[in-house]
Amino acid sequence: MKDGGKIMDSEKNSPFNRLIDIMDRLRGNEGCPWDLEQTRESLKPFLVEETYEVLEALDEDNPEKIKEELGDLLYQIIFHARIASEKGEFNIYDVITKIHDKMIRRHPHVFKEEKAENSEKVLKRWEEIKRNEEGNIGRMSVLDGVPKELPSLLRAHRLQEKASRVGFDWEHIDQVFEKVEEEMEEFKNAFSQKNTTEMENELGDLLFALVNIARFIEVNPEDALRKTLRRFIKRFRYIEEEIAKKGRDIKDVSFEEMDSIWEKAKEVEGER
Repeated sequence: MKDGGKIMDSEKNSPFNRLIDIMDRLRGNEGCPWDLEQTRESLKPFLVEETYEVLEALDEDNPEKIKEELGDLLYQIIFHARIASEKGEFNIYDVITKIHDKMIRRHPHVFKEEKAENSEKVLKRWEEIKRNEEGNIGRMSVLDGVPKELPSLLRAHRLQEKASRVGFDWEHIDQVFEKVEEEMEEFKNAFSQKNTTEMENELGDLLFALVNIARFIEVNPEDALRKTLRRFIKRFRYIEEEIAKKGRDIKDVSFEEMDSIWEKAKEVEGER
């Protein structure tokens, strides 16, 4: 256990603390020049990149890759904690203590005497507890706390979830389908008028309505689109490979022929 900021002898050789030791050495006086140059700002891209590599490994359902990418992400967290420690702010054990306490506080139905019959009530109680926590009391809206930096589809999904938890939501998915159809008609109207500003507005509304569909069927729209992009890349590369086998340039191939190869790629994909 952590004792006054120090690690007990029995834990010094744990894999986690050996990783901390590696970070200490890399950032030490005779450490790695590259690691010593890094700052919070310079590490931001790596944190985002490693997060998406974890998502990719999860999509592939590859345990070995998931294990490796989670390790890379953990290393980024340790790196940021080390920088904070150098600034005299906090260390990695403070990070762990913080999330430990938060999880216990936000699960009173598990660690205390409260009851929660279903996940919906758990989420509502979670939001209530969160709003009353230090640092959140000054927030003016239930939508506060959703990071602006999130990808737009994911952010839309999270904002809709937040609004839903206080009752601002459709009762049935049929209403959402009607909304999608309504937004599509409004987009078509804007398109027919060649109004660029309105086309952008209506396209945004249409995408937002589609995100609502995803939420109702419990599908993460960001995950859905990411998987579609993977399929698109895989199938398009198949087209390129098939055309290259015939010694032809893809620029000289008609759309109809490429579309035919695309359909073949889908068949091959289904056979695997």
